[in-house]
Amino acid sequence: MNEAMLALWAGLPVFLVHSATSLLILFVGIGIYMKLTRHDEMALIRAGNSAAALSLGGAIVGLALPLAFSLAASVSLWDLLIWGVVALVLQLVAFRLADLFLKDISARITAGDMAAATFLVSVKLGTALINAAAISG
Repeated sequence: MNEAMLALWAGLPVFLVHSATSLLILFVGIGIYMKLTRHDEMALIRAGNSAAALSLGGAIVGLALPLAFSLAASVSLWDLLIWGVVALVLQLVAFRLADLFLKDISARITAGDMAAATFLVSVKLGTALINAAAISG
């Protein structure tokens, strides 16, 4: 039991710093994503727009997946920062490309088009899974 407590105290600061860093990267990524879209997700979600909630939820999970794998594979804080930012940029580029393939995606999300939101989430999560696997090696 004493060894377990010593291990906890030794590893807790690293855990807290790495978790906080990952969450910070995630929140920055969500903020950038919300700036990239032409519609106001939060206003639409507050108004009960399920398509906007699904799309933003997919973006959050899509950003979190590669970050989680970066966190699991990192050997240092710098490693986490580098791969976390790389994952974030790749995901944001992929999201933007997916938005370009769907005509008038912002208008469709604003109108509550669940088909467009579902397809968009599928692209986001598919890309996230591939990026996560590539990061973890």
